[in-house]
Amino acid sequence: MIQRLRVLLLIPHLGGGGAEQVTALLAKGLSRDKYDLHLGLVTATEAITNEAGVTIHTLGASRVRKGAFRLLRLVRRVKPDVVLSGMAHLNFLVLLLRPFFPSGTRVLVRQNGTVSADLSFADLPRYTGLLYRLLYRHADRVICQSQAMARDMAGVLGIEEDLIAVLPNPVDLDGIRAAASNPYEWTGPGPHLLAVGRLSREKGFDLLLEALPAVRKRFPQAGLVIAGAGPEDAALKTECRLLGLEAAVCFAGQMENPYVLFPGATLFVLSSRREGMPNALLEALAGGLAIVALPSSGGVIELLRDRPGTWLAPQISAKALAISMICALEALRTKQLCVHSFSLLDTRSSEVPALRE
Repeated sequence: MIQRLRVLLLIPHLGGGGAEQVTALLAKGLSRDKYDLHLGLVTATEAITNEAGVTIHTLGASRVRKGAFRLLRLVRRVKPDVVLSGMAHLNFLVLLLRPFFPSGTRVLVRQNGTVSADLSFADLPRYTGLLYRLLYRHADRVICQSQAMARDMAGVLGIEEDLIAVLPNPVDLDGIRAAASNPYEWTGPGPHLLAVGRLSREKGFDLLLEALPAVRKRFPQAGLVIAGAGPEDAALKTECRLLGLEAAVCFAGQMENPYVLFPGATLFVLSSRREGMPNALLEALAGGLAIVALPSSGGVIELLRDRPGTWLAPQISAKALAISMICALEALRTKQLCVHSFSLLDTRSSEVPALRE
């Protein structure tokens, strides 16, 4: 009998963000015949999944960095052949603890954002860049979701390219297909705009709300559903009210199955200021949706450039987003699904005169 490779997948908890979803899909998809699968949830106190063939370990730490000793005990007890960590701050902890892991344990870390973009945001501690440079080179492999992310990481951190592997995120095609049989009931004649993601500043939902009045000036019945939860929930709802958009915007909250929104959506909108390779975008593509996106990462640009049925804005601003959505909706209305280049989306256009840059 062939001995199975013991794999320990590590994430803070299940539910919520794309990194957690990627790990859950990976646990679901890996062969039980080849792998002895363990899932470590650092900040969870109870498991919210009973995936067959996966041993789940809940560590119950209040925060990731406070789970160091519990995580070390778990690794020494399970004795995995491979540890795969799924988020940057957890990656740092795993790599700091690596010298104390059982001999021969291989460590893979998955980078869930573009490093240069992450480091440019003021909400990260100043020492984050130092941790990246000191620790990531001690992984057996660093996994990125696109070639653009890999090039960025190699350049910014000075990591050898052969240490970096490019593996696209998995997509739950079965779930997307199944959702079509029980679709969400959109209200109003539309067009229906859809955005999915964590309600946080980097996702740019404030830019989307700011762009929407210009879109509704051309398409008065346009409605928007935002699916997700997060720290900006109250601020976004306040902005929605100040813009007079309460009747046009639905905050659907965290949805276990956002795919049910796909069948009635006219356009999927990615308004992020920064991204790696967002799962929501990949899922929208797999669901056959028309897409408008801000150029939030090199990976997003590589994926969407020259792809029919997608519109990529030339810059990250509410004005560029509004013009892109108007161009997309005009084309969809006339069934002209042509590829739109950057030159078409001129942000100096007078179509959206009142938006801030």
